[in-house]
Amino acid sequence: MDTLSRHPRADPPWDGLRALADRYAGLPPGVLPPGPGRCPVCLGPIPVSYPRCFHCSQHQATAPGLLADRVVPVSYAVSGGPYAEALWRYKTAGPRRGAAQAALRAILLAFLHDHGPCVWAGGAAPSRLAAVPSGRGRPGEHPLRALAGPYLGLPWAGLVIRPGDPVLGRALNPGRLQATGRLDGATVLLLEDTWASGASAQSAAVALRRAGATRVLTVVLGRHLNPADPHSGGLVQAMAGKTFRSDTCVVHRGAAAPPRRPVSGPMGCNAA
Repeated sequence: MDTLSRHPRADPPWDGLRALADRYAGLPPGVLPPGPGRCPVCLGPIPVSYPRCFHCSQHQATAPGLLADRVVPVSYAVSGGPYAEALWRYKTAGPRRGAAQAALRAILLAFLHDHGPCVWAGGAAPSRLAAVPSGRGRPGEHPLRALAGPYLGLPWAGLVIRPGDPVLGRALNPGRLQATGRLDGATVLLLEDTWASGASAQSAAVALRRAGATRVLTVVLGRHLNPADPHSGGLVQAMAGKTFRSDTCVVHRGAAAPPRRPVSGPMGCNAA
C-alpha cells in the first residue's frame, strides 16, 4: 500500500531503514508464534489448557464484535530488559530519549514496510491511522504518533478519553474512549507502544468501531512480559537467546507462509 509511507525529507531508503532496524536487533527479543501456552489474540502467556489469556477472555465477554480484528505484536517487551526500557525512555525527557526514539522508529517502520500487507491480508488495506491514547492522560500529541506520523501518509483518526475518565485502567471499558469523527467504512491501523492487559488498545478498537470503522488492525511495538509472573516465566525462558529479525514475518511464522517473492513497492512483505 503505497500511501502508507511517505518521505517528507531526505529519509533513508527502505533498505537503509531495514539495516538500521537490524542494528537494534539485540534490543527486542522478537515473538513466538501462536501455540500451546500462548494466547492466540495477544501472544501473551496462558496455561496450556486455556483458550486465551484472562484479559483477552474478559475483553471478548465485555465487548463481543467490537474488538480489534487482529493484534500483532512486533516483539515481546520483557520487564527490566533493554526493549522495555526503550519503550519507556522514548516518551520521557531524559538524555537517552533520542536513542530510544531512533530504535523504535526504525523497528516500527521497517515492520510496517515489510510485513504490513500480512497484517491486513484478507481484507481492505488501512485507510486511516490511529494511536491508542495515553493511559496516564498525557496532554498533547501521543508520543507514538509524533514518532512515526511524519513517515506515514494516511490521515489520522482522533481518539480521546471521555470527560470524567482521565486515566485508562487495566479493565476494558467500552465507553471510556471516543473517536473525534466518523469513520464509516474505514479500515484503521491502530498503533500501540506497549500491551500489558490490552485494555487501552481494545477500548480504542471499540471506539473506532462505534465511529463506523469496519476493520481495526492493531500493531503493538511491545507485548509486555513480567518474568516474575508464574505464567510468563516459561515464555521468557523460551525467548532466551532469541533476537528480533526484520526479515522474519511475525504474522506467518509458525503457519503456512506465502511463497517468497521480490519486494514489490514500498509495502512489500519478505515473508518466507
